[in-house]
Amino acid sequence: MASKLFKCVILGAPGSGKGTISSRIVKNFNLEHISSGDKLRLNIKNNTELGIQAKKYISQGELVPDSIMVRFILNEIQKLNHRSWLLDGFPRTVAQAKELWGSHKLNLVINLNVPFEVIIERVKGRWLHLPSGRVYNIDFNAPKVPGKDDITGEPLVQREDDKPEVVMKRLQNYDKITKPMVDFYKEVGIFHDFKGNTSDEIWPKVLDCLKTNCPSETATAQSI
Repeated sequence: MASKLFKCVILGAPGSGKGTISSRIVKNFNLEHISSGDKLRLNIKNNTELGIQAKKYISQGELVPDSIMVRFILNEIQKLNHRSWLLDGFPRTVAQAKELWGSHKLNLVINLNVPFEVIIERVKGRWLHLPSGRVYNIDFNAPKVPGKDDITGEPLVQREDDKPEVVMKRLQNYDKITKPMVDFYKEVGIFHDFKGNTSDEIWPKVLDCLKTNCPSETATAQSI
């Protein structure tokens, strides 16, 4: 049974469409979605020991230390009780990647390669529902009611760090931090790069790759 498990990581700069592509992967394949960002937000909201630790770093604009994140994610994987999974938002550093590889040999790493200028334009139209982390975009994923969350009807907000100059700095930092990790996955031989300007353009390529690499019992659905 264990040999049939499919273990996958999705990478991409902030605003590259990881959430959209991840949701389509989960819909089309029997994978459990582990979003490190969503789970961290939940822990912070519930004031858990991890949440208290993470909030201390995040509030200062720092990354949560590798040691904390690795322990947290490995624990989340263990909770899945031998089910196939997709990791989103982790790893972010080469140290995290190597720790994960030491415990779980991945089948595939999906990288969303979207030009920075496209991301900056996209982020300008982004609106967020803070309590849940749901993200909307007025250009391609607009809320049903402008300025309101589809599910709760609560107000949406725009983040200060979605300003173009701030976004560019974040993208450059992301590139710098993740390059050694990307090089590591290329050396291992499981890195797949998908270029495009939109999620709809990238998705068919990702879908074909997964159909080729996923075990037959993991693939469950048709293209959407």
